[in-house]
Amino acid sequence: MADGVSDTETAILDAALAEVLAHGIRRTTASDIARRCGIARQTLYRYWPDAQAIFAALVTRELLSVLPSGEPEPASLDDLVGLLAGTADRVRRMPLVDRLRDTDPELFARYILDRLGTSQRAIHADAAWRVEAGQRAGFVREGEPAQLAAMILLLTQSAVQSAPLVAEWLPAQAWRVELGAALRGYLAPVTA
Repeated sequence: MADGVSDTETAILDAALAEVLAHGIRRTTASDIARRCGIARQTLYRYWPDAQAIFAALVTRELLSVLPSGEPEPASLDDLVGLLAGTADRVRRMPLVDRLRDTDPELFARYILDRLGTSQRAIHADAAWRVEAGQRAGFVREGEPAQLAAMILLLTQSAVQSAPLVAEWLPAQAWRVELGAALRGYLAPVTA
């Protein structure tokens, strides 16, 4: 068991991921997940009250897995921008993100327009910590770190979710370069 997550919970989330990738969230039921996992549906309910709670835990697990945990404080603006753009790129390339964008766009809309999820809050906290470290080192502009991190979240979230719309102009490598340029311009100290 790692990080307080049991082998059964991991197996359930792995089964949920396989089902969602195969069928999308709307067409995946708790019974489908339990069947793929090889457990009784009642066992699944010992861990989560319903399929929606499983999906929320799944999306959180998958998004948090690409956060740069254990990375040291950034040593330069280039390091920070590279880390932020690289993390956004890993999210953009996640099969789960592609599948949800294709089959369950209303889920994206909910987390863009209506509420912040656990993973968004974790991404924000990580960005705020890194921004504050960059400010202490003098390579990130002044401002409230939480506010700068909120804008970073908005910029990267928008870029990730809308990437397919502009793929003809911004193929994957160019997308990452241009996102990095936008973040660099936003975070660089203002010079007189």
